[in-house]
Amino acid sequence: MDVEELGFSVSPSPIILRFTLVVLLLLVGFTAVEGESHVVGPFQPIVAAPGDDVILPCHVEPPENVVGLTVEWSRPDRQPDPRDRLSRVEYVHLYRDTREVPDMKISSYVGRTELFTEGLRHGNISLKITNVTLADKGKFRCFIPKLNGQIQSSVVQLVVERKSSTTETPLQPRSHQTPDPREEADGKGGLSSQNILTVVVCVVLIILVVVGVIVYLQK
Repeated sequence: MDVEELGFSVSPSPIILRFTLVVLLLLVGFTAVEGESHVVGPFQPIVAAPGDDVILPCHVEPPENVVGLTVEWSRPDRQPDPRDRLSRVEYVHLYRDTREVPDMKISSYVGRTELFTEGLRHGNISLKITNVTLADKGKFRCFIPKLNGQIQSSVVQLVVERKSSTTETPLQPRSHQTPDPREEADGKGGLSSQNILTVVVCVVLIILVVVGVIVYLQK
C-alpha cells in the first residue's frame, strides 16, 4: 500500500533534523579533541615517608614520543627567590634539547631527580625523586610547553608522612609508584573516552536510521 493511499504524508520533523545536526557537530568536535595529545597525572595524592624514593606519575595520552620536546617539573606553590633580581624560574627538573638542564634547578633537588629516558619515547614523563624529605611535601607540576593539545600540564600532590613508631623501618628505602591512571579509571567502573565515543556514535547511527526511514516513507 502506498503511503499516499493512507491519506497522510510523512515528513521529517524539523526537531529531529536539528537534533541530528547538533549531534553530528558535537561528534566531530569530540573526535577532534580526542585526536589531540594531553598530559595526564594521577587521580590521588602520592604518599611517601622521609627517606623513601618516590615516582610522581605523569604521561601523555595517547602515547607519543616526547624525546625532542621540553619537559618541565616545577613547584607551582613555590615563590621566587626575592634575592634574585631577575625573578628566574627554578625547576625541580628541566629536560630540554634531549638532556637535563641543571643550571635552572632548585638546589635541594640537585642529584635527586631523573626522568625515564626510554619512557620518553612512549610519552612517559614521570619523575623519580630519591631520598624524600618533609620539605618535598606539596604540589608538583609536569608541563610540556609545545605539546600539540589543549591540556599540556598536570599537577601531582605529594604527601610526606613520618612512619608510625609501631611500623618497622625497612633497611632499604621504598619506591612508590601509583598504577596507570587509565587502569584506575577502568577499575572504578567509569567510562573511558573511547567508550563515550562509542556511545555517541551508536546514538548518531540510530538517529540517522530513523531519519532515513522517514525520508524513504515520504517518497
